[in-house]
Amino acid sequence: MIRISPMTPDTPRSAQTVAIIGGGPAGLMAAEVLSQAGFRVDVYDAMPSVGRKFLLAGVGGMNITHSEAYPAFLSRYAERAPMIAPLLRSFGADALCEWIHELGIQTFVGSSGRVFPTDMKAAPLLRAWLKRLRDAGVVIHTRHRWLGWNADNSLRIANPEGELAVNPAATLLALGGASWARLGSDGAWLPLLEQRRVRIAPLQPANSGFEVSAWSDLLRSKFAGAPLKNIAIGLQGQTLRLGECVLTETGIEGSLIYALSAQIREAINQHGSATVEIDLLPGKRLADVQKALSKPRGSRSMSKHLHSQLSIDGVKAGLLRELASAESFADPTLLANALKALPLTLVRPRPLDEAISTAGGVTFEAMDSRLMLNALPGVFCAGEMLDWEAPTGGYLLTGCFASGRAAGLGMVEWLRHS
Repeated sequence: MIRISPMTPDTPRSAQTVAIIGGGPAGLMAAEVLSQAGFRVDVYDAMPSVGRKFLLAGVGGMNITHSEAYPAFLSRYAERAPMIAPLLRSFGADALCEWIHELGIQTFVGSSGRVFPTDMKAAPLLRAWLKRLRDAGVVIHTRHRWLGWNADNSLRIANPEGELAVNPAATLLALGGASWARLGSDGAWLPLLEQRRVRIAPLQPANSGFEVSAWSDLLRSKFAGAPLKNIAIGLQGQTLRLGECVLTETGIEGSLIYALSAQIREAINQHGSATVEIDLLPGKRLADVQKALSKPRGSRSMSKHLHSQLSIDGVKAGLLRELASAESFADPTLLANALKALPLTLVRPRPLDEAISTAGGVTFEAMDSRLMLNALPGVFCAGEMLDWEAPTGGYLLTGCFASGRAAGLGMVEWLRHS
């Protein structure tokens, strides 16, 4: 085993080295803060390159944050909003955009309020950022996997040549959750922290698809992969959300479902299933739908009647046939109600590794206000491995950036005053 000499108490703080485990947005943001404060920074990442999940998030358009007003923005973090608020006050959407502009990347606000780089790509942003970090002296070690601690509390780091024992002045863990393990977020840190008596909430899928008990063979063969556009979905009497989603082989996924995934998941946890109501015609009033269906259809089939009167066809017609009762098709009132509130029962989320992100993780109660673990002085946590979740739309990335910056500042304060 190669042993790196530990820092001694007489080493000037500015010459001390800190270790960051994980090269995603949270870890790299902390690295920037620490390097600017004069500390030597080593970033260790198990993958062949850093920022892999960040780059994947940019496929199809890099949604970096959201432009909505702060109160609405903060509400996206639900019950964790009080914990996330201090982080966003220090580094919220506006500050994140300014930071991106300083990297030479311009942004624009889309029609949905989401904020994108002008070229819609993640790679140029990451390249510019990594250059800035390397110019500041940050050293990035890829293919270096953290394995926990040795008996002397040094960090165990495995690399292709063997194993290192690293003794940093402080450590940041920014290892992500447990989704998309092939990109590095595999949740392998869980038992390592549990052994150190760190309080962790169980990891669960967030921004995930959900399964039904079973689709019919007809629906699955004809419409698996088909988008459901211009619909609204509600859960347990909540206000309907407009958007779109996609039917899958096993159920349903997509942005509209992701926005409700936390509520759906918790309903399943409590009751074993969750029934959402789908409005297939959100632009029409129930009375107008009922009036259209009450018109004589003569010799036309119900399918043609639905198409001619309400433009219901394709995947919408297929889903209506799948979920509405047989009696509904003989009664315009029942059918109108089905079109405006089609019940879909979901029984389980898709597997954790398929989720866009994870809920659960290191609880805020396990850390102080600097994001340092109470059980492990000098060890900080940031990013998706913390116990928070948010919908897609830029909220996840903003939370990761903000927590990384907060942890970096916390490390600077602790190193200078401990």
